[in-house]
Amino acid sequence: MDRRAELTEFLKSRRARVRPEDLGLKVFSGRRRVPGLRREELAQAAGVSADYYVRLEQGRADNVSQEILDAVADILSLTGDEREHLARLAKPVRRTTKRRTAAQRVRPGLQQLIDAMDHVPAFVLGRRMDVLAWNRLAAALIGDLDKLEPRQRNVPRMIFLDESARDLYPDWDAVAAESVDYLRMYAGRYPDDPELGELVGELSIHSPEFREHWARHDVKDKSFGAKVLHHPLVGEITVQYETLQLPGDQDQLLVTYSVEPGSPSEQALRLLASWTAPERERLQTEPELP
Repeated sequence: MDRRAELTEFLKSRRARVRPEDLGLKVFSGRRRVPGLRREELAQAAGVSADYYVRLEQGRADNVSQEILDAVADILSLTGDEREHLARLAKPVRRTTKRRTAAQRVRPGLQQLIDAMDHVPAFVLGRRMDVLAWNRLAAALIGDLDKLEPRQRNVPRMIFLDESARDLYPDWDAVAAESVDYLRMYAGRYPDDPELGELVGELSIHSPEFREHWARHDVKDKSFGAKVLHHPLVGEITVQYETLQLPGDQDQLLVTYSVEPGSPSEQALRLLASWTAPERERLQTEPELP
């Protein structure tokens, strides 16, 4: 990924969301070819020269101060995630080489932990949203990950390239956007990741929806929220998801799904858990037939 190009397109996309009238700025004369703020107007509002802002937007402003980035972020009304993304692009961590990273491994203790979560779907995400580990109930809910090749165990690939994902997620557009927003956030952290470039290229070729979302330059870190899944066996389940960064590897995230106690979703998830339990557990929990 080209960091300078990423910075340019990100700031252009954020400028397009803000009108000069909203900031009380005098509108420059002449026909406006693009929506939102012009570079000169943003520079004026942020208190920097137009020439300096042009160099900043093009990634040519060395040692830009945090005060200037904060001023630009305030004018553009950036979210916390967007501010973090801007800082990473404008003030990147210098890396001497572009090389493939070593394969991630999940600690045995972590796998034991998620395996012990019998009634909570849980899985671990790694770089580029690769699914590194999962428990039995997660596989029963979102798909049999054991049947997939390691390369296919990637959330954006599953969402955009597997047609069954559109049946699993009734609000597929929102789920798809969320995955791209996080992938873009990851790109800000590791713009030199060659595997990321390959993933984005593959998805861009095969999915027009991915291309559309990627072009928006929206960013959002994974945190918590709610989503609805439509399981082919037990029907609709509304889950609350939580995302926890794991110690020892900042690029590993533990994701868990929970359901509201006493809700139809809880009943559906319990039924799914009983069907996927080992035979010994299933015989202990299922009622005897008359």
